[in-house]
Amino acid sequence: MDWLTLANEVVNGKELNEEEALSILNSDDDELLSLLQGAFTIRKHYYGKKVKLNMIINTKSGLCPENCGYCSQSSISTAPIEKYRMMDRESILAGAERAYNLKVGTYCIVASGRGPSEKELDTVVSAVKDIKEHYGLKVCACLGLLKPNQASRLKEAGVDRYNHNINTSKEHHESITTSHTYDNRVETIEAVKASGISPCSGVIIGMRETKKDVVNMAYSLKVLDADSIPVNFLHAIDGTPLEGTDDLDPRYCLKVLALFRFINPAKEIRISGGREVNLRSLQPLGLYAANSIFVGDYLTTKGQESTSDHEMLKDLGFEVEFDFEENEALTV
Repeated sequence: MDWLTLANEVVNGKELNEEEALSILNSDDDELLSLLQGAFTIRKHYYGKKVKLNMIINTKSGLCPENCGYCSQSSISTAPIEKYRMMDRESILAGAERAYNLKVGTYCIVASGRGPSEKELDTVVSAVKDIKEHYGLKVCACLGLLKPNQASRLKEAGVDRYNHNINTSKEHHESITTSHTYDNRVETIEAVKASGISPCSGVIIGMRETKKDVVNMAYSLKVLDADSIPVNFLHAIDGTPLEGTDDLDPRYCLKVLALFRFINPAKEIRISGGREVNLRSLQPLGLYAANSIFVGDYLTTKGQESTSDHEMLKDLGFEVEFDFEENEALTV
């Protein structure tokens, strides 16, 4: 396959068919650099050499009634994680200050659970209003399944983006969780869109899915018109049903990132959880396809030092794109 020619066709409006999409995942490792050159051609057309930085705060840990097989916070997990109820407003604001000082554009307020209680929603709404007033950060919330009126309250408070991942393909969903359906997740994304909040929805790669499942995920997010697509790579945690799963290698992870760029050319593609343990020494190459990363720690697993991330971007010759109110972009 001539990946550069295909990339230029995508820039000019071509949509990949399923055979072309699968050929990316099935491509020979010897083609990897030319595949990434194609992905970078698309990425550069829409985003230049800018990279968005995102940071998570885990405002509520564990205590979740759901049975998601990948999650250390689920009701069926025996992983020894820290468990606590919803943080107070002051703690969420302290996290926003850290994000601001790290030059992170998007601050992600995440809470475990099926969905937020009204008390939890009150806390988030109050914190978001103060974050907007004092720091001007873009705010993403991730609170589980959401009702339309809850989405409206978050919009009024100033939430810019709401994350609710599809996680896997519709066909593979029941192999990962049965306590909610794939359609429940889609309904939340649609409620978010209806409220005027930017939809963020992504996937977890490496949960014993097929390559066709991965292609279906990329197409599903295209149909859902998710503005931001986090691509997580499974960091299998002891005590979860997926404990010991190790189906990924760095080269395949790069092919997955390229696939998502070819199918969702104009969208923010974010390298998310598990990048450190799955991409390993090839992490920098991922940014030739993706244009966004998380910095700092994840929900219950450690991330890379933020200084290492900034050094990586500097070495690549990329820029940090800020999402503050003044919408500046400064060189790292």
